[in-house]
Amino acid sequence: MAYRIYSDGASKGNPGPAGIGAIILDPKGKPAQRIAEYIGVTTNNVAEYQALIEALKVCAERKWSPVEVFCDSELLIRQLTGQYKVKHPNIIPLHAEAKQLLAKIGCESLQHIPREQNKEADRLSNVGVDKGRGF
Repeated sequence: MAYRIYSDGASKGNPGPAGIGAIILDPKGKPAQRIAEYIGVTTNNVAEYQALIEALKVCAERKWSPVEVFCDSELLIRQLTGQYKVKHPNIIPLHAEAKQLLAKIGCESLQHIPREQNKEADRLSNVGVDKGRGF
């Protein structure tokens, strides 16, 4: 059984103040880790990648493996599965880091999900934005 990562990034302004959010569920479906951090001013796509990367780093550090990834960013999922090419210079190193972590940990699946199924990660990403805005 796999750990499940639900991740999301938020940017108010795109680019603007940005936050990352993720929830990692253990193989029994119980929350094992929540992440909500401010990451500075950046774009939504960068925030999406950074949210996933941070969750993958937690899994790697704790030896939580394998993982299943769920994200409402169609771009991120399609780039990571090779359906889309990565062209933006700010995304290329993030894509490479995510791919390296996914290979290290062991990834069973990468799935695009509707925003409604990613509410907790979305909430956490907005908590991250609020931290940077002093709320």
